[in-house]
Amino acid sequence: MKLTANVVGATGLIGNQLVRLLLKNEKFEKVRIFVRRDTGIQHPKLDQQIIDFRNKKTWKDQLTGDVLFSALGTTLKQAGSKEKEYEVDFMFNLNFAKTAKENGISNYVLVSSIGADSKSRIFYTQMKGELDDAIAHLEFKNLAILRPSSLTGDREEKRMMEVISIPVATFLTKFFMKKYRPIKDEIVAQAMINAVIHPNPEITIWEGDEVFKLAEN
Repeated sequence: MKLTANVVGATGLIGNQLVRLLLKNEKFEKVRIFVRRDTGIQHPKLDQQIIDFRNKKTWKDQLTGDVLFSALGTTLKQAGSKEKEYEVDFMFNLNFAKTAKENGISNYVLVSSIGADSKSRIFYTQMKGELDDAIAHLEFKNLAILRPSSLTGDREEKRMMEVISIPVATFLTKFFMKKYRPIKDEIVAQAMINAVIHPNPEITIWEGDEVFKLAEN
C-alpha cells in the first residue's frame, strides 16, 4: 500500500531534505506540505498547502493520510523572543499532532533535540522535552521521536558557532562521546522515513548516534 505523507517544517534544513527524499520514494504516492508561502517546488506527487499556522481552520481539513512528519522549529534569533520561539516549536507542533491524531493519522515522526528534558533548567531543552512528553501522551499507533546531535548541511543562514564547532566536534567524537557526533541533514531525513517504513514498536525515542542506526535500516 502506498502512503500519503504530511510534512510541517518542509522549508527548513531537515524538512527540505525530507521532502526531496519522499518525492523520490516509491512507497509514498502523495507528499503534502504545509507552508507559509509558495516554495516554488513542482512535482506530480507534491500537494502544497499555503496556510496560517495560527489559524487551524486553514489547515485542519487537509491534514489527512498516513503519516505526519514534523521538522518544524525555529531559533531564538529568528523568532525574536522566547515566547515566539515557544509558539513555533511547542504550540504549532502540538496543535498539528493533536489534529493529526483526531483525523486518524496513525504515524507521527518528530525531530526533537539531543538532551531534550522537560525537567531541564535550560529553556530550549526544557521546551523540547515538554513537547516530546506531550506528543507521547497522544498515543499514536507508531511514534518516533528523533533527538539528533548537531546538524550539518547547507543552511541558507550560516551560523558562525557551527562553522567553528562542528569540525572540531566531528573529529573529537570519532574517538569518544560518539553519542554527540554531528549528523548530516539527509541522514536525519532518511531516518524519519525509515521510522515509518520499518517501524520499531519497542523504541519511541532515538537519541544521538542512535539516529544513524535508524537511517541505516
